[in-house]
Amino acid sequence: MTDAARALDAIGTPARRRILELVAPHERSVRELTDELDMTQSAVSQHLKVLRDAGLVAVRAEGTRRLYRVDLDQLAQVRAWVDGFWDDVLAAFAQHVTDTSPGADTGTNTEEHR
Repeated sequence: MTDAARALDAIGTPARRRILELVAPHERSVRELTDELDMTQSAVSQHLKVLRDAGLVAVRAEGTRRLYRVDLDQLAQVRAWVDGFWDDVLAAFAQHVTDTSPGADTGTNTEEHR
């Protein structure tokens, strides 16, 4: 599984997407996240582990607290994958429009069908 695929799997749940939104502007502890979310500290920790394993969040120790933040490098890789995928989809769509537009050569000779 690629890093981008692992990251996309990790953000497949609304709770993990919400956690990313909360840690994007600044670091937060599990306690701060628990206060913001309607879930237990254990559940938040489990979601953070998945996000960490996917490389989407990084953690640093500050005393007894662990502070989580978005890993911008990994997020940039996911963005690059999505951008590349989107470019491919748009190119395929443009080709489809060109192939099916009036006057496009569809390989059918209309004179033969009359």
